[in-house]
Amino acid sequence: MRHTTVTISFISILLIAACSPALKVPDLGGLYNNLVQNESPYRNPVILIPGLLGSKLVDKDTGDVVWGTFGLNKMSPRTAEGARLIALPMQNNLKLDEMLDNVVPAGTLDRVVVNFLGYPLEQNTYAHILGVLGIGGYRDQDLVEAGILDYGDRHFTCFQFDYDWRRDIVESAKKLDIFIKEKKKYVQLEIEKRFGIKDHDVKFDIVAHSMGGLVARYYLRYGTKDIPSDGSKPEITWAGSRYVEHLVIIGTPNSGSLDSLISLIEGFRPAMFLPHYPPAVLSTMPSLYELLPRSRHQPLLDERGFPVKDILDPELWIQKGWGLADPKQDDILKFLLPGADSPEKRKQIAIAYLRKVLDRARQFTTVMDMPARPPPSLRMMLVAGDAEKTDQTIQYDAAGRLTVTETGPGDGTVLRSSALGDERLKGSLSKRLISPIQWSQVLFLFSDHLDLTKHPAFTDNLLYFLLESQKEDFMGTQPEYSPD
Repeated sequence: MRHTTVTISFISILLIAACSPALKVPDLGGLYNNLVQNESPYRNPVILIPGLLGSKLVDKDTGDVVWGTFGLNKMSPRTAEGARLIALPMQNNLKLDEMLDNVVPAGTLDRVVVNFLGYPLEQNTYAHILGVLGIGGYRDQDLVEAGILDYGDRHFTCFQFDYDWRRDIVESAKKLDIFIKEKKKYVQLEIEKRFGIKDHDVKFDIVAHSMGGLVARYYLRYGTKDIPSDGSKPEITWAGSRYVEHLVIIGTPNSGSLDSLISLIEGFRPAMFLPHYPPAVLSTMPSLYELLPRSRHQPLLDERGFPVKDILDPELWIQKGWGLADPKQDDILKFLLPGADSPEKRKQIAIAYLRKVLDRARQFTTVMDMPARPPPSLRMMLVAGDAEKTDQTIQYDAAGRLTVTETGPGDGTVLRSSALGDERLKGSLSKRLISPIQWSQVLFLFSDHLDLTKHPAFTDNLLYFLLESQKEDFMGTQPEYSPD
């Protein structure tokens, strides 16, 4: 018990130090010590799901780090080897889930290590969320197995789900099902050993950041069921809610993000001194297309200033030379398609793949935008930012170049409206929220995308939601809409 109290006090100091001196913070030890020290078999274990870029990726044959450690002499996407490792394979005769490579996830990036001019620099990514969960008594199994922390024999209450964030989000949801069932068996054995309860009906709580929230939401709605290939809409069974009681999603682009469109067209540089990831490499990743904003929200304007009717139309991408259709990306396509010996052959393969991923994104966004009331046993909390200017509208010129023309409130990456899944049209915000997602609780913070979890209000509200909030269904009715 004393160890738990010390942990709370230590992390509380860290939280306070990270905040403005004028900002008051709660007495976390006083609030949660008693709850933390009550070891109960009926407390749900927590699963942390990171967002895009949030899992380390390695080559399973060599152990080389593909994503997660950066700096001099590391894998560069500008070399043939580096480009092929970080990109997904493209083959015309296979489905997306059949195009496999040797890269596998190897843990959540609680910290990113950057080697700059020979000096290691650390940037916290998900370490703060783990610290917050630690305050609540959720002991992380991965930290114990790595020898970082010692919780004695009480370390079965928190797990990190790593996944290949490059791949189709539905694929990741299926892997989440396998992960949950494995951890359920583990926790059941621990509960039997500690409390003498056999085959306890273990339920989990999920805390997910950014794209991880989409993985969790698909899983809750559809379980392991794939999207029908014939274009029909699947039945929302809430199969995943059999194993999950609370979902907390943080900065999730439930209606997409323009950052994804910009990255697919212009490429992406993680930081000023890190390598640029070219569009052709990023454009092999189905998940990025599934993060695109909805056309009905009019986020993209043409050269005349008119809203583009369909962002997911392959002909638009081909006409504008975006992503895999960009002729200037042929040097990268030479790396990715070494068996194609001409620009024409490489273009043919790339365009066919582009059509596949855009079609998959259309299927995914359609089934995610279907309105549905969750079962009473499932409660969903949203944490979102609404004080940072966030790209809301982009216009392209005759050459296909992008310019941001309008910003809106958000976290700098995800608009407030996208996080909410807000389906109100511009000029109709006098109405109450219309969303396909029925939230049990919403918390708005004045932080950017990566700093949402560092705010003291996040810590206090998250722990209340997981540890203290009442379980009865108190959600009111909301008007429904048709996303078509």
